[in-house]
Amino acid sequence: MPQHGVSDNGLIILSTLTCPECGFAEELEMPENACIYFHTCSNCGTRLKPKPGDCCVFCSYGDIPCPPVQLAGKSCCAGEF
Repeated sequence: MPQHGVSDNGLIILSTLTCPECGFAEELEMPENACIYFHTCSNCGTRLKPKPGDCCVFCSYGDIPCPPVQLAGKSCCAGEF
């Protein structure tokens, strides 16, 4: 049985996303097969988007990169698959 926050294939699917505007941190589940480009902070309402060079908000503001990056070991949006 997988650990809480770990998928059946060993990818970490929980990440703590921290808002750069207000510092609010929330633990969120990441999809295993997609990047999340936008996220609205639950505390202040700021709409987060990835920093230049990052594929998603989890890679920019999370403590764990998104599952596609975990799997590939590089940006999942750079056409390197």
